[in-house]
Amino acid sequence: MDLKAVRTFVTVVDAGQFQEASAVLGITQQAVSKRIAALEKDLGVRLFTRTARGAQPTIDGQAFLPHARELLLAEERALASVRPGRRALRVDVIGAKLAPAALLRSFHEAQPDTALDVVTLFDAGSAVAAVGAGTIDATFRAVTTRLPEGLRAARVLDEPIQLLTGPRHPLAGARSVTPEQLAGHRIWMPGIVDGTEWAAYYTALAAEFGLTIDSVGPDFGTEPLLDTVAASASLATFVGEQTRLVWPAGHDLRRIPLVDPTPVYPHSLVWAAANTHPGLAALRAHLTARIPARPASRTWTPAWAVRGVFPVRRT
Repeated sequence: MDLKAVRTFVTVVDAGQFQEASAVLGITQQAVSKRIAALEKDLGVRLFTRTARGAQPTIDGQAFLPHARELLLAEERALASVRPGRRALRVDVIGAKLAPAALLRSFHEAQPDTALDVVTLFDAGSAVAAVGAGTIDATFRAVTTRLPEGLRAARVLDEPIQLLTGPRHPLAGARSVTPEQLAGHRIWMPGIVDGTEWAAYYTALAAEFGLTIDSVGPDFGTEPLLDTVAASASLATFVGEQTRLVWPAGHDLRRIPLVDPTPVYPHSLVWAAANTHPGLAALRAHLTARIPARPASRTWTPAWAVRGVFPVRRT
């Protein structure tokens, strides 16, 4: 199998558009299309559906994706075996538009000579297992349970959670709201998956403040979620303060801070204590240097949040 074509496929999935994938890969959009067409011919299936918003993987594309990522990881391990000391630092982030990716981008800007291989695994369980197995060097995750022997974690960011509403929502005009004020309002988060760290976080948040967080319905991605919230007079959702969102001007969505207390999502860096990759040491030093001062306002995070570099507690 042509691994260049496989890498192109994964890049298009992550970028969401052929044009953005071409920029990431440093090739023309026509070359991207040719690689995808050749891969589809080899596999005998269609991998993408073109939409107004870009390229969406078909059901066959979704089935192929995890195996494609494994092929690329296997390729990287093979290459690393013959170039000791030159391997890129492989770091997992939960999503390209979420706060951990921003942390990693800031490190890359500060240390552009450190080669990075950014991957996106599904949940903390998979990511922590990959750190333990040595298939990745580190992961940014909320750590809900005790880590396996030999792994370390440090809290590197407590990210405030915000309420996102459309213009017709009863709270749309508020400058801020307290978690208690959300009782009785329907918070819709179809991306919550049982057993994940973010499900554990929002379950604890709902229990603490008597909230109704609804995950019913298929998760079609960020854009359909924003469309639904923008048009609704009753639905709202939660987003991280640093989550990068773009929506049409007509949506008039509102990001409303939560206060008294401010729920914060505890992002930690997880790595293996025996890992001597110089890039890992540089990443840890960079994150330690940029940790902000303890927030002045009251904050809340679940009791299971791992005590890390700067523990933040409800006060």
